[in-house]
Parts: sequence; C-alpha cells; structure tokens
Amino acid sequence: MNCFDFGNEKSSNVLIQPVDEHDLKLIESEVKIIQELAGDDFHLVAIKIGNWNADLSPWCSPAVFGKEDFGNGATDTLEEITGICTDPSKTYYLGGYSLAGLFSLWAAYQTDLFSGVAAASPSVWFPGFTDYIKDHRIRTGAVYLSLGDREEKTKNPVMRTVGDCIRQTYESIKDQGIRCSLEWNEGNHFKDVDIRCARAFSWILGTP
Repeated sequence: MNCFDFGNEKSSNVLIQPVDEHDLKLIESEVKIIQELAGDDFHLVAIKIGNWNADLSPWCSPAVFGKEDFGNGATDTLEEITGICTDPSKTYYLGGYSLAGLFSLWAAYQTDLFSGVAAASPSVWFPGFTDYIKDHRIRTGAVYLSLGDREEKTKNPVMRTVGDCIRQTYESIKDQGIRCSLEWNEGNHFKDVDIRCARAFSWILGTP
C-alpha cells in the first residue's frame, strides 16, 4: 500500500483518503482548501489504490460503463487501512471521491474505527448499495454527502439513479440519528473534485 502524507503529521486528526492518479494531482490543492476552511490541525494520508474498480467495490457487479466489471476487494482494502490506524491517541476519519466515497460509506457499516465519513459525489448508484444500508446500521458519528446537480442527468440508466440513491442514503443515515449533511454542488461528476473533497473533510473536522 503506497501512502502519501500531507498536512501536519503531528496532528491527532487523521484523514484517510483512497486516491487514484488524478486525485493525487489535485491533493495539494485539496489540502490547501481544507486549511483555509478548517485550519491546519489535520494529517491527511492519501492511499494509492491499485485497481480502482476491484479494490474499492464491496461486492462483484457487472460494468455499468466501459468494460471493466466491479470486484469485491473492499474488505481487503479496509483491512489494510485499519492496519495503519492503530494509534489510540488519534482520531481517524475516512473519505474520498466517487467510488472511494462509496467505499468510505460502506466501511462505516463494517467498523466503528472512523469518527466521521466524508463522501464526496459517492457512487451510491452502485447496484445493491441502497438495499444494503436499509438492513444495516452505520457505525460512525457523522457523515457528509455531496453530489453535483447534473450528475443524475446522464443517459446511463444505472448512473442516472444517483440522485434518488443519495437522497435515500441521506434519509437512511439521518433516520438512525447520525449527524449527516447533504450538499448539492454545481456541475457534473468531474467538476471541482479537489474543492468537493476539501468541503467534505472540512465539514467532518468541524463536527463535534
């Protein structure tokens, strides 16, 4: 597992973010925005994911765009991440963008290790996910969700359900008494990735 450290490595607030090559190019901008919004009391650990569709998917599912199917590597990825979150003096938060956002949400149903989840434009359209959360209880204290206001306006029949799915996710988490925010951003899925992630983590850091 390749990890990249940003921010204040002595901070007790540790932000864990699974990333790909594109995210890494934007990560310094993201960190700067978090510092502007929430201060510099955080240590961000960016974890490079080798196979995005396989390593972040909670279960196997056919491809919904392109030809690459989704694997079921999320359990192994979560095990590796929990292996680096072992300092009891630290407070750990998990978050990410797109499929990494979905992974972060799913992870919070598996463990109570993370004090908050920052899911920016998460892939909650993932087949079976909204059914899964109806039957399980999330194990974190705060959840931030966001979506671009054009993300559900797509021709792809699976991905265009994302708006309804994130509304269902928000209501399900809120009904469990969890502090939860849903923010709508301007644009499609590919706009302002660094800004959206920074807002997500900043909100989580500011949650009591």
